[in-house]
Formats: sequence, C-alpha cells, structure tokens
Amino acid sequence: MSLLLPDGNALRECILGIGGTGVVVRRGDVAIKLPLKYDITGHGEAQVKHLKACAGISSDSIQREEKVYRRLGPIDGVVRFLDQPGVGIHMAFMQNGSLVDYLRKYTPDRTIQLAWFWGMAYTRSHIHDRHVIVADIATRNFLLAADLSVKFSDFSESTLLPLHTDMETADDSGYSIYTDIGQLGSVMFEVVTGTPCKFDLYKDKPFEPVTATWPQREDLPETKDIWLGSIIERCWTKGTFQNARKLVEALDLVVLE
Repeated sequence: MSLLLPDGNALRECILGIGGTGVVVRRGDVAIKLPLKYDITGHGEAQVKHLKACAGISSDSIQREEKVYRRLGPIDGVVRFLDQPGVGIHMAFMQNGSLVDYLRKYTPDRTIQLAWFWGMAYTRSHIHDRHVIVADIATRNFLLAADLSVKFSDFSESTLLPLHTDMETADDSGYSIYTDIGQLGSVMFEVVTGTPCKFDLYKDKPFEPVTATWPQREDLPETKDIWLGSIIERCWTKGTFQNARKLVEALDLVVLE
C-alpha cells in the first residue's frame, strides 16, 4: 500500500522506519517523523474509511509526541529535536541507526554496555524531572549517535503530566516511573545476553483499552548467572529503585574487571 506525503504527493524519500504511529524519512542530515497517509485510490468504501481513521490517529499521535519533545527541551541523551517549520517531527539523523539493529550485527563489550545503561538511566531521570513517563522503552526505540552513545528517540506512547506532579506516586493507567524502570531492565537484559526480552504490561489482556499490569516474575527470564543480573532483578521488582537516580547510583558502583 503506497504512502503519501502530508500534501498528498507520493512519498519517494528514503524511509528509515515505519511504525504504528508514523513513518520516518531522511532528508539530508535530518530525520522526519511524518504521520501515516495512504493512497486510497481503488479501495472500497470500508477500506477507505479505515485508512482515513488510521491517518487521523497517526496525525494526533505525531502532534502529541511533538509536545513531549518541546517539554523535554535539549537533553543530551535524547535525539536532538529540530524546531523547523512543516508537518512532522524533525530530528537530527543518527547514522548508526537503532540499538536493536546494531545488536544484530555486533556484540559490544562491557565498557560500552555499562556506558549505555548509565546514559539511559541518567537521561531517564531528567525525562522524569520534566514530568514525562516514557512508557515504551525498548531497544528498537534507542538510536546510536556517531560516537555510539544512546539516544531516546520515541515518545509516541509517552504521557505528559502536570508540572506539579509527584512522579514517585504518579500513575497513568498503570504506567509510572516504575514501569519505565522495569522496561529499562529488559533493555539491559537484552543487551547483556543478546536475547530479546519484553517487559509485557498487557500479557493475557483483551484487545481493548485496559490498565497496564506489572508482569509476574515467572513471565520474565532468570537473571541469576548473568552480568548485572542483580541490578536487572531490582529493576523488575517494583519500587526497589525509588526513582531513576537510584538506578544511576547502583550503576555507578559497578566495577569492570
């Protein structure tokens, strides 16, 4: 099914990725996340209605995500938002692509891994300081800069909370700073072991709006004999880390042999 630019012209630019809420294209040194817009030529009435509804949802999502970027402002561990005119979210292009794709090709040493984890936790603490719950932390949503530093890059599922919110008690339909910590634990597990790991907040839930639920321990992999296993385990035990800064402090104590 053909994708179109917001102005209705055919999308012919280099596509970096397509997700449920948008398509990311490259224009020189800029990556632009555009709302999904489909060519409806030749489709039946029901299909056209569905595609238009999807396009509307995508457009709304892009607008919400742009508000998150504007709330966050410049943070070193977040892909740089470019305040440029036009439809979509303009970001600095990250030449090394996504973390999940990088891990399919390379096995980083522990020095790099620890630097990644520290950067993720430190950046997330600043994100929480700006009263944002990320909500979808996964290896596919981190990008790698030229120096291999990691950058948060997807806030399509994120929640903007009022600026007076107590983040340690905030809850948005089951999402909180603690689910962010739990998801980061799964990212750490995946990087350390090379095995995909999902912190599934909707396991066995019906396909309809429901409250996110903390996973059962038996639904997560064992951490006993892996590097940083005790820290990952604490990420998966709700409230063990009071906030993201406590995770940063734990990572500060890790000694590389």
